[in-house]
Amino acid sequence: MAGQFRSYVWDPLLILSQIVLMQTVYYGSLGLWLALVDGLVRSSPSLDQMFDAEILGFSTPPGRLSMMSFVLNALTCALGLLYFIRRGKQCLDFTVTVHFFHLLGCWFYSSRFPSALTWWLVQAVCIALMAVIGEYLCMRSELKEIPLNSAPKSSV
Repeated sequence: MAGQFRSYVWDPLLILSQIVLMQTVYYGSLGLWLALVDGLVRSSPSLDQMFDAEILGFSTPPGRLSMMSFVLNALTCALGLLYFIRRGKQCLDFTVTVHFFHLLGCWFYSSRFPSALTWWLVQAVCIALMAVIGEYLCMRSELKEIPLNSAPKSSV
């Protein structure tokens, strides 16, 4: 079918650029959320908050604030999915890809595989939030009416 609406064409450069863009959105917004939270509690910002799996936890205030930043970041990245991916079918793919690269970044930064249960729980919650909300927003956008008559209405 040549006239298919929104036909999908394999474009590796587009996919790669979208992955890089979503990673940028992820770390940029996470950095902003962590800086905002650190500013509110007058704490010094650190890359450990982003990449050290042992920081996240319910027992310490910095751990709880970092968890809150990750959850808020998932909501912000859902908006990134809406504006940059725009396909409901691809939201889960890009969400898992972003978090997979974050796993690799944490592993590389701390020189050990993340083993903290709270880190895995926070990542699972963030993946679910980002994918479901992103897909919902994209589906709402995809289901908007398509105007068939673009000419201005004239009064007769």
